[in-house]
Parts: sequence; C-alpha cells; structure tokens
Amino acid sequence: MAQSQHYAIELKHIDKRFGSVHANQDIDLQVPAGTIHGIIGENGAGKSTLMSIIYGFYHPDSGQMLIHNQPYQPSNSQDAIAAGVGMVHQHFMLVDTFTVLENIILGAETGWKLEDSLSSARKKLLQLEQDYGLEVPLDAIVGQLPVGLQQRVEILKALYRGAKILILDEPTGVLTPQEADHLFKILDKLRAQGTTVMIITHKLREVLAITDNVSVMRQGQMVSHVATADTNREELAEMMVGRKVRLQADKTAANPEEELIRVQNLSYIDSAGVKRVKDISFTVRKGELVGIAGVSGNGQSEILNLLSGITPPSSGTIELNGNTITSEHPSDPQKVRAMGVGHIPEDRHKQGLVNKFEAKEAYILGYHHLDKYNRGFLQDTKSIERHCQESMDKWDVRPNDIHLKTANFSGGNQQKLVIAREMEENPDILLIGQPTRGVDIGAIEYIHQQIIASRDAGKAVLLVSVELDEILSLADRIIVVFDGAIVGELDAAQADEKTLGLMMANIVPDHIKNLSCQGDQS
Repeated sequence: MAQSQHYAIELKHIDKRFGSVHANQDIDLQVPAGTIHGIIGENGAGKSTLMSIIYGFYHPDSGQMLIHNQPYQPSNSQDAIAAGVGMVHQHFMLVDTFTVLENIILGAETGWKLEDSLSSARKKLLQLEQDYGLEVPLDAIVGQLPVGLQQRVEILKALYRGAKILILDEPTGVLTPQEADHLFKILDKLRAQGTTVMIITHKLREVLAITDNVSVMRQGQMVSHVATADTNREELAEMMVGRKVRLQADKTAANPEEELIRVQNLSYIDSAGVKRVKDISFTVRKGELVGIAGVSGNGQSEILNLLSGITPPSSGTIELNGNTITSEHPSDPQKVRAMGVGHIPEDRHKQGLVNKFEAKEAYILGYHHLDKYNRGFLQDTKSIERHCQESMDKWDVRPNDIHLKTANFSGGNQQKLVIAREMEENPDILLIGQPTRGVDIGAIEYIHQQIIASRDAGKAVLLVSVELDEILSLADRIIVVFDGAIVGELDAAQADEKTLGLMMANIVPDHIKNLSCQGDQS
C-alpha cells in the first residue's frame, strides 16, 4: 500500500498477552479510509483480540494506534465511540424486551426527558435507514425480530453514535444466504458514503465478494496483506492454516442399508398454538447422510429438538434405531442417547455447554452417568480427564487445557469440544445442527472428514445447516423445508444452489415435486 494513502486505522507493533498466551504479536496493520477490509484467520489466531483493542475493550501491552493519522489510545468503548469507532459483535448486545428505538438510544440519550430523546432519535434513524437501506420497525420488540433484523439494529446503533469506522465480528455467522446478501448491499452503501468497514470472518467466499483488501492472521501474528482482487480462496486458505486445505469434502457414493430414522406424519404445535412442524415424513438409512436445507426459522430447529427428545411431538411417529416416540409415549434426551443417538445442537451456548464448567466437565455433559466415568457412587476424575484430553488432542481443541472454563475458548474451539463429545461416543445415529457455525476453515475440513467417515462407518446422519455449500458438499439426499413443511426432496447430485434457493422460497420445480413424491412412497 502506498505511503501517501490516507488510512482510517493504522496499527504499529501492537502486542498483547494474556498470561502465557501471546494473543497478538508485533501487529502492523493499515486500513485505507473508505474501504472494506477483511481480517481472516483460524479460531484463536488473535483476530477478535485485535479488534477488541481497537474498540477499547483491551489495552495493548505495547505499540501505537492511529485513527485518521491522529494518536488513538482508548481507555474503554466510550472513548472508541467518541473517536468514531463502532463495533457489531458476533453475539449481539441488545436488550430483548426493549424496542428497537429504545435499544438504539440506550446510553446515548440526548436530554433528561426520555420522550424528547426518543423523538429526536426517531427522526435521525429514519434518515439513516433511508440512506443505507437499513429498514427496521423502530417500535418492534427486539427479541421478536429475526436475527438478520437484529443485526441491522446493531449497525444502526453504531451509525447513530457517529461511527465512521465500523467493525463487524463474524457478521454472517448467524445469517441465511439471503440475509448475508442484503448485508453486503448495506456495507456497499456504507463504503460508497465514506465509512470504513472492517470484517472479521473465516468465510472466504464472502471475503472475496465484498472486501477491497484482506489481512491474514495466524497464531497471533499478521502473516500477509493482499489486495482482494489479487488472491483466491485456495491461496487465502493456505495462508490462514499454513498448509494446503481441501475446500470440498472428499467422499465416495453412499451405500445405504436399513432405515435407522423413520419419521411419519410428524407435527409440533408450540405453547403459543403455532404449528411449527407440519405433518412431515422422511427416512434416513444406515450409511446415508441426509441434509435438511431451508431459511432459518422454517422448522429445522424444531425437527432436531423433536428427534433428540428435547421436545415431545404433538402428533405423528418418530422411530429411532427400532424405538418409537409418539405424543402418547414421549422420550427425553437421556433416553434418546441410550437408543444410540448422538446430538450436536445448533446452539452450542444454549444446548451444548455450560460456560462456567471446565472443558473436562463440559466433555461429559449428558454422558456423566456412564460406567467409564464413574467408580461406584463417585466420579472417576482420572478417567474423565484422560478421555477429555484424548479427544482434545484428536480434535485439536485450542488451548489444549482440560481445566480451562469453556467460556474462555473461542467459538470454534467450543464447537469442536461439543462435536468431539458426541461423535467419540460412536452412536448409530447422528443428529447434527450447524456443525461448522463459527468454525475456521482448517477445522471445517477436519469436521467434514469426520462426518463423512461416520456415514461410511454405517451411521445414519441427519444434517441441518444454513450453509448451502455445506449441504451440497456432504449430503447424499437433500430435504428442503418451508414454513414447517417439506416442500421437496432431491438427490444431492441433482442439486445446486439456485434450485435449492428457489425451493427454500417455496418455488418448487415440477421434476423436484415428482422426486419428492417418489421419496414419500419408498
């Protein structure tokens, strides 16, 4: 980058340690003003730490920061906001019970009368929405909005506070492909009007689609800066991981045998009386991987909860490994596990982990009663520690510390811990929800290999993912859901993103309908 270039952010020799962990090592970074700059790297590479330093959450041990050529030393996030720096975190900082408008002005009220603050903010926000295509219902309760709109609220909140530099941490990690496309249009408008955007991500296709420049981090160090137009997915992946990476899962044709999952006329009505799952039927055979595709919120989560025993069905039948579950004879997660079922939940924080637990405690969640973890009435601590350590070694969980609280692992390493726990128990059936959400590209490669290996070992695998390339890469058959119902089914060999995208919007080609009917009859 030319020295005459005006930089919105400039970092010189930034260093940060947390005890023995050297999170950032002598980092240099220059971000040209009015550009979109990608920061990529594996989980634990130091990306989020670096952005937190820029936003004032952490203080560097050494080094210098400049904002628009002026020295910059924020003591906290308020200093960062005052300097025109805003940040949208991976896990949104919103109050679910407040309206959009109340969330945005919280902590930034303009006077002692709340009504005046709300009125003034409404005018300014309506203008921001119009300028940047950030339409959000200002009087809606935030907790009732879909995740894509909640993210817009966070962006509006930053712009309302005067952000000219916007940091986005894994912005598409919880978005559907359609929501991600809309986000990119918003970012394009922000760039066009002079805002500098920094994106922390591990999704290479998105980096290539939206950024002007990319900086690559590995193990706490900045290893490369490249113009996006001068690179490609394979090159970026190799720079991130330090070796060549397979970007497509390597698999042979499936050899399905008997049915291990059979779902017939399954429905679920929630506590508000809304029918979330509507009379669905499908099967998954031994040695087969079936993917469920759909826009988030169309019943996939409920299907996983029904099959894993978390939620009892309202009607219909679930057969798992020869065991039957109905509304009259419901089950629970422990009983379902005893049927030979492993469940990797979609949300590792709500269903997969207890953040205050150490890794070794989290590793036996749901399996703590097994003989191998107990001696009479007491837990066998040495056995628990040995099994956890072996799995953390195998799955490359970092830091490799069985005593570390799960809250202190990065999201991707938390995910690896959950997946290892479920898959190392060698179940006959695997229910998998969003297996690579928040996971870096090197770990994705390994997780995909292990999922395919489970199928090849004769497991029946049901995969739910909002990542269409993941579904297309792994699945043998694909079921598409819309509004709680199955709208079509097709062989993965006949599928592509365009066809699946249409089906996810309930636009189903005739030949797909015919395939679906044939599948129901089998």
